[in-house]
Amino acid sequence: MARGKQDTRLDAPKGLRTTVIPRRGTAETSDRFGRFTEWIARAMGTPWFILGLTVFVIFWMLWNTLAPVALRFDSIALGFIALTLVLSLQASYAAPLILLAQNRQDDRDRVQIEQDRQRAERNLADTEYLAREVVALRLAIKDMATKDFIRAELRSLLEDLDKRDDEEGETARA
Repeated sequence: MARGKQDTRLDAPKGLRTTVIPRRGTAETSDRFGRFTEWIARAMGTPWFILGLTVFVIFWMLWNTLAPVALRFDSIALGFIALTLVLSLQASYAAPLILLAQNRQDDRDRVQIEQDRQRAERNLADTEYLAREVVALRLAIKDMATKDFIRAELRSLLEDLDKRDDEEGETARA
């Protein structure tokens, strides 16, 4: 999309609201970054990430403890300062990435809630319409002649015709 055009998609959040550095490229770049942050947030919440990080730390500590001194790059005597720095750096980047992913999820939730509200309004309107139609049908059926009513009317007419035939027969004889 061009930079001046407004994004009309409702199933995806708008991305970064304000920027300090002017953006290059399109909204696709920020969306790609947003998907990346969501991937990071999902990956960091898995047992595999915890297991992988644990294996990494154990390997780091074993290497810097058991490897020949010339190959060691972090000192056990100083408390594995480089490992602490790496884990702190990972944590300092992980927190904002997780927050960005949560903001995108909040935006999607907001859109979903609005769509659910609109759907509920439509369902309510449809239900009210159908209820009015059912009432109208009940009223129409109430005014409709039943079998018993028609039979009673036909019997009454038949009796009237029989009486008339009898009266005509008597007047013809007389």
